Amino acid sequence: MPDWFITLLPSLTILLFVTAVGACIGSLTNVLVYRMPLGLDVVTPTSRCPQCNHKLSWRENIPIFGWLLLRGKCRFCKCKISPEYPIVETIVAVLFGGIYALWYMVPDDAIFGLGKIAPEWAANGQGLTWPAMVVLLVLVGSMVSMTIIDARTSTIPLVLTWVPALVALVLHTGHAIWFQSKFGNPTQMPAGFNEWWAVPNARLHWITAPGEVWTLATGGMTGWKFIGIGIGGCVGLLLSNLFLKLGWLTRSFADFDEWFDAHHSTEQTAISTDEDQEQVAQEAGTEAQSGTQVETQAEHQASAEDGIQDWLMYPHARREMVRELAFLCMPVLLGLGGGWLFVKLFGQATTDTLTGISSVQSAPLWLVVLGGVLMGYLIAGGVVWAIRIGGSLAFGKEAMGLGDVHMMAAVGACLGWIDPTIAFFLAAFVGVAYAIVAHVFSGKLNRAMPYGPFLAVATMMVVLGKPVIEMGLGMIFKMGAPLNLP
Repeated sequence: MPDWFITLLPSLTILLFVTAVGACIGSLTNVLVYRMPLGLDVVTPTSRCPQCNHKLSWRENIPIFGWLLLRGKCRFCKCKISPEYPIVETIVAVLFGGIYALWYMVPDDAIFGLGKIAPEWAANGQGLTWPAMVVLLVLVGSMVSMTIIDARTSTIPLVLTWVPALVALVLHTGHAIWFQSKFGNPTQMPAGFNEWWAVPNARLHWITAPGEVWTLATGGMTGWKFIGIGIGGCVGLLLSNLFLKLGWLTRSFADFDEWFDAHHSTEQTAISTDEDQEQVAQEAGTEAQSGTQVETQAEHQASAEDGIQDWLMYPHARREMVRELAFLCMPVLLGLGGGWLFVKLFGQATTDTLTGISSVQSAPLWLVVLGGVLMGYLIAGGVVWAIRIGGSLAFGKEAMGLGDVHMMAAVGACLGWIDPTIAFFLAAFVGVAYAIVAHVFSGKLNRAMPYGPFLAVATMMVVLGKPVIEMGLGMIFKMGAPLNLP
């Protein structure tokens, strides 16, 4: 057996395990995608044939292979099982295994000379950074579920956004507490060669951009003000949600269902009237009028079937944005107040009585990471929410869904605020690409697509395409730099 294979055997074993876990998460994704839009319990009953209600055995439930063994048919009633099941399981398995391989197994400059795709923190090895990897994989699994559900129903179940955000809060912060207790606080250690943050053990280094000290990108904002704004803003979110529950604030679009019923009731009456007119027109032999009425009826039916159009036709979008601005008042005020308070309490310079040297106390690592998670949640969600409110006020129609806000907030909690901000603007180009493809294949892709899938695809492009994106941003900044003329 070659030496290189023996060396890689532990990593290959873990890769196989991670891929298998991905296939299982893909199987769970299929359950979520089917049951959540219908309001069904995702735990009980256990998986069974929707036609004959036969309970699937453990062999039939094996991801990917179970479908292959059954040859795509129920063993009892021979009802066809959609190939979507093994396809989704395979996609999630490949994503999980591929991310692990790229992060921990692929050497530098191995992919077309673009540089290492893995983030800097992965250089510390899987033994020290596995919590960050788990956070990323939970986010990826959740985004696959959100993407499929949103593409089908134009809605994103909020629980799918809360899970990765909570996992990020617990694992990122808990990991920082463990690391600081074992190795010390890297924020209080001087930067060494190539901006590496040195730690007592020579094998451990945090290779980061300036100001970043952990597996979470903070963009250099690690001070007390950053931490205070994050904590205060999230406390404000909790209070605003409490005010909603108490009825002190009103949910936006709370009367949409009432308007929807009234709107479609009027629409159905109009269609019936059109049908009566069409019958009279046919009896009178006026074919041109008949054709117009048939076309009008088809348009009504298409509009009724497309949920996106219903939201766009809602006439009170500007009014609802005022309610959302009222909801955001508390997070903004407490965020600003928290930043001021933390600077006042902890960010003031103190003078050593013996040496006379003034210094500001550095925040502990776990608090820096906590602030990074919370600010990632607030900034990433806030960028999308600002576009939603601004677009809705400008055009009088709902510009983006609140599900998109929650999705990108979860991405920010898991990855920091920088990546989702880039992904949000990249999603516009993904949407344009989809529009072009939809135009080419107009027979199959002619329906409007919500923005959530574009955001998810753009996020994965940022996660997996960092070298290319950094090269592109570098070229843009270089082109925008002023010329040094003599």
